[in-house]
Amino acid sequence: MIVVHHLNNSRSQRIIWLLEELDLPYEIRRYTREPSTMLAPKELLAIHPLGKSPVITDGANTVAESGAIIEYLLDRYGAGRLVPSSESPDRLRFTYWMHFAEGSMMPMLTMRLVFNRIQTAPMPFFVKPIARGIAGKVLDLYIRPNLRRQLDFLESELTAHEWFAGDTFSAADIQMSFPVEAAQARAGLDDSRPRLRLFVERIRARPAYQRALSTGGAYTLLS
Repeated sequence: MIVVHHLNNSRSQRIIWLLEELDLPYEIRRYTREPSTMLAPKELLAIHPLGKSPVITDGANTVAESGAIIEYLLDRYGAGRLVPSSESPDRLRFTYWMHFAEGSMMPMLTMRLVFNRIQTAPMPFFVKPIARGIAGKVLDLYIRPNLRRQLDFLESELTAHEWFAGDTFSAADIQMSFPVEAAQARAGLDDSRPRLRLFVERIRARPAYQRALSTGGAYTLLS
């Protein structure tokens, strides 16, 4: 039995969605973030040395990292579903987006979150203007311009293709869902990028997505 070690409001939500798309049996073991830090609880260390989510166990196999989990599930149980064939010109696009989500977009979104928190965090009065000034410069000169460039790039790609890997829904869209939804919730993705907004509407309308949301529980990225 595949076991999803599911942390609330995390990337593991898309692993549940993939399992629903593949119609595979699975079990969820739930973990809740530490209220003071919003980090994963120490219990996850018993599953994987880094103590993070997502991670799955499947018999003797323990697999961490979203992209690695998705590739593992597709290779072992996908039977060719949700991935372009190796002969398809869409296969290279599929591979690109599988890596772009965590390799390019999520670091920018995470940095934005961290530097926004620096601007609002309590600190001694004599440090506050310096810390906030540095955080503001990093946001204005590096993080926000890079995020705008990335969102513009995604918008243009979805104008040229119906889905990220081409004209057919694939696991690349599942992988890209988390950063796109995070951008909508936290990083200014609005009606100025209609193709990305339509992408979010379309994935949320999928029955497997809705089943995963019901099974996975509260998902405040959607708020």
